[in-house]
Amino acid sequence: MGDRDTLPGTDASLWLETTERTDYPALDGDRRVDTAVVGGGITGVTAALHCAEAGQEVALLESDRIVEGITGKTTAKVTAQHGLIYDDLLDKHGRTAARQYAAANAAAIEEVADRVERHDIDCDFQRLPAYTYAASEDQRAKVGREATVAEGLDLPATFVTDPPFPEETHGAVEFEAQAQFHPRKYLLALADVLSGESDGGSIFEQTKVTGVEDRDEGTPCRVETERGPVTADSVLLTTHFPIEDPAFYFARQYPKRSYVLAVRLVGDPPEGMFYRDESPYFSVRPHPTDDGSLTLVGGQNHKTGQGGSTADRYRKLERQARDHFDVESVEYRWSTQDYVSVDRIPFVGELGPTTDGVYVATGFGGWGMTNGTAAGRMLAAFARGESPQWAEAFDPNRIDLEASGRDLLSENLDVGREFTRDWAKSPFRGKDPEVAPGEGEVVRRGGKQLAVARDEEGDLHVTSAVCTHMDCIVHWNDAEQSWDCPCHGSRFSMDGEVLDGPAVEDLPKRGE
Repeated sequence: MGDRDTLPGTDASLWLETTERTDYPALDGDRRVDTAVVGGGITGVTAALHCAEAGQEVALLESDRIVEGITGKTTAKVTAQHGLIYDDLLDKHGRTAARQYAAANAAAIEEVADRVERHDIDCDFQRLPAYTYAASEDQRAKVGREATVAEGLDLPATFVTDPPFPEETHGAVEFEAQAQFHPRKYLLALADVLSGESDGGSIFEQTKVTGVEDRDEGTPCRVETERGPVTADSVLLTTHFPIEDPAFYFARQYPKRSYVLAVRLVGDPPEGMFYRDESPYFSVRPHPTDDGSLTLVGGQNHKTGQGGSTADRYRKLERQARDHFDVESVEYRWSTQDYVSVDRIPFVGELGPTTDGVYVATGFGGWGMTNGTAAGRMLAAFARGESPQWAEAFDPNRIDLEASGRDLLSENLDVGREFTRDWAKSPFRGKDPEVAPGEGEVVRRGGKQLAVARDEEGDLHVTSAVCTHMDCIVHWNDAEQSWDCPCHGSRFSMDGEVLDGPAVEDLPKRGE
């Protein structure tokens, strides 16, 4: 059987398992709105609600069900503390950009808190301190500098020598009054508010967008879907990776996967949210339940499609959890993916230098609860024809080679190495390989690269192994039983269906 059969916990996101699926209708024919929002995660729902509250008619278009993608697989920390980021931003971008990033994420926490109170949302919202701790004496100075810089950017930062973590540390930067919540309970409540807005806040699920055209000489934007076109004055692309890429986002950010376990401890969970900013990072936060409390442990990040067995990542994370805590049981496990911009600031604004009326948000670097909330607010301002706060720092068309040049070169050289090595290494085979249930292998047959996988029922699935984005060779993900591209992070099901962009076309099926 597949390697994931021996993994700990139920293979499901805690957030998805503890909420009902939505059932909004699909688009049925043409529609004209003020703003079309593509993507139903935290950014899309937040942006759509802001637009509707401003009196706009909105259409939120989701290819599957809302809040089931990346937003449904987060650790759901609502914090402006994003590891040791502010010292780096100050050094790379200067004080103005660092202050704008800090202000945007701090404001996002308060927006979430305000909406929870205003709409009386039961989503386990809780104020907690956040700590990024030093696991070694060598990192103590970095943590101390981060505290000083963050405090100078008007964030509630303090260096503490003894954070309340059940392991010896070498100090931590503490951010007071941060927060955590149940992201689906929060966002499904906002979706209810959106759908009830009198001026129009329509949500359409099972509506896949296949293309977007920007404004042209007075004509509105046009969103093509499999269920009819939507015309709009503005289009907001809030998918994980933008479905249109005129600004080469695939080369300006890189994908990473990370893993989460929801564990039940013998004793009480730690009092606060914790993060170790080393590779691989280690993240901890409590989560209240009706029968006590769970603790979410995250980490084992790696570039998508690289880094070996994903099943082993779960096992390593479980060992880390047991090293730190007295674990009674592992209840759930899940993985997630995000894009990290090469200069560490997300891209929020005009989709490309020549586009008109189409705006994008991407590259949250694993901190989407606050970055996504801030981006939703910014995108809604763009849709109203306004220049939002913080726009300069997040401008997708920024060019700063001093800030990003080294990482830009490094990431694209890595892509080149993966492309060349994978095309050269796949073995020749004249017949199907002996692939066990739950496993997959890339082979070459008749000059073609094939992705061959066998499901748990024993049926064989054969598709092209060539990613439909830019022709890299996909790798088998043994924990999620998917085909993952090591170049730009596209992911495909065993049958070749697109799970994550930048690819928009499925892997072609091949004869079995």
